[in-house]
Amino acid sequence: MVGKLLLIWLVLLVNNNNNFAWGEEKYGVVINPSKLEMFVDELPDMPRIKAFDFVHGFPVPNSLRVGMFHKKWKFHRDLPPTEVFAYGTSKEHATVPGPTIEALHGISTHIKWTNHLPSKHILPWDPTIPTATPHTRNGGIPTVVHLHGGIDEPESDGNSMSWFTSDFNERGPSWTKKTYRYHNAQHPGTLWYHDHAMGLTRVNLLAGLVGAYIIRDPHVELPLGLPYDREFDRPLVVFDRSFYTDGSIFMNLTGNNPSIHPQWQPEYFGDTIVVNGKAWPRMTVRRRKYRFRIINASNARFFKFFFDNGLGFVLLGSDSAYNEKPVKMNDLLLAPSEIADVVVDFSKSKSDSVILSNDAAYPYPSGDPVNEANSKVMKFIIKAGHELETSRIPRKLVKYPSADLSSASVTRYISLYEYTSDTDEPTHLYINGKSYESPATETPKVGSTEIWNVINLTEDNHPLHIHLGLFVALDQTELVDVDKFKECMSKINDAVKCQVDKYARGKKVGVPAHEKGWKNVYKMMPGYVTKILVRFSYIHTNNSYPFDATAEPGYVYHCHILDHEDNAMMRPLKFTY
Repeated sequence: MVGKLLLIWLVLLVNNNNNFAWGEEKYGVVINPSKLEMFVDELPDMPRIKAFDFVHGFPVPNSLRVGMFHKKWKFHRDLPPTEVFAYGTSKEHATVPGPTIEALHGISTHIKWTNHLPSKHILPWDPTIPTATPHTRNGGIPTVVHLHGGIDEPESDGNSMSWFTSDFNERGPSWTKKTYRYHNAQHPGTLWYHDHAMGLTRVNLLAGLVGAYIIRDPHVELPLGLPYDREFDRPLVVFDRSFYTDGSIFMNLTGNNPSIHPQWQPEYFGDTIVVNGKAWPRMTVRRRKYRFRIINASNARFFKFFFDNGLGFVLLGSDSAYNEKPVKMNDLLLAPSEIADVVVDFSKSKSDSVILSNDAAYPYPSGDPVNEANSKVMKFIIKAGHELETSRIPRKLVKYPSADLSSASVTRYISLYEYTSDTDEPTHLYINGKSYESPATETPKVGSTEIWNVINLTEDNHPLHIHLGLFVALDQTELVDVDKFKECMSKINDAVKCQVDKYARGKKVGVPAHEKGWKNVYKMMPGYVTKILVRFSYIHTNNSYPFDATAEPGYVYHCHILDHEDNAMMRPLKFTY
């Protein structure tokens, strides 16, 4: 009875409080994905925007204006147009995902991100979790853009509290400026941009606010001989959605603990798999090598990619950096926000078509097995006839400094917690038992290297993302007598005093060959301690950052399951000299 009264009170509070504006309410029938025929839509190649210009034949910095627009998007031939939020240079040219921004190493880019979104959200959101909230009724939808994998100044990192509404009418407490500067001074590789507003990241990304960003360095990359031009070098932005029969995006209206959080649930999963804005698309390819930059832009779904005819991948890089050597693989596990840079050689296919498939349980690793809908990703139709091609896969790629444990100046313990209600349903998640608002406890020195021991005390695999930093995973060690260790941690929240070394002596799991390079996301196994070496400096040069990394509003690190990040598995990261 008390729970019901509390729920009624929360609903009344939300409906009557001028500080909150719920999204449009949707009550309809969720479409059965079997009603949508697979592989009927062509895979789009998203619009490309050059983040640099040429003057007298030399590349120079460029200024862009990219907006967020409310429009209709066609996800499938037989699905009515869907209301989305989309990035683009105009409403007419806005797409889901947004345009692929192509930058040049060493040439900076200025982007003015503009918010043209309506006063109400198209999806439900939950003001009982820490949320960016305008001060006025119908004040607009808070947004802020984070360049995932970018090594840039704090003012341009897209801090969750640096949000702004339409026309910058309202601004978050950490807001700094209208135009962001991306130095593009880091190593070449694949990044992606997405919304990062406090408490709204999961719904703003579900609405469509994602896009690819590539930093190219011809001096480093062209000698490798890899597929490099637009036809054969394609980003694949993959995510899952469910839809109502009217085409609108389905998101749960009721939380798993409605008396505590009326709407929030710990993970979002959809049965329709979308690639570059189309549900289960098809792509016609030639019998030759193609490079795919696969970005898992899902809220919570892990993908274990494989080809149904045994065709394999050659992995070039993980997240934003090249590996030292190519790695041949039959399947590829990607957590939310992870990136795999791969080459697929269709000349080796023994069939005229092949389906890119998925076999990752959800939630990962111990959730439901895939079904007929979410086990298929897209189809490749392979043209007949072999052809002579000039691209190749070199024996060696790009060598960056190896992980040097002797260079670490600090060792930290980072503990991941999940809290539950009396019904054993999750209510929120914390890092180190602290809310986001608690003062920063991770304060590295600029240019330093640290060892982080990440202790996962939950049952989920958490993809941990560190802004600004790059890291190498060293090993993962199983916790024994984990319940006893959890009991101590729940009381004093101190891994050293709880003698973590006494418990971290179980099975050791090595780092897979394809994940031994420098990453910005890593999968933290449940019940394990994952040791990583974190570097807060460039990996391709000894040069210092060309910006002040100690400036406000600082950076963050967080779980990249967006429903966890929003509530509130994120902590501030502040730097010192």
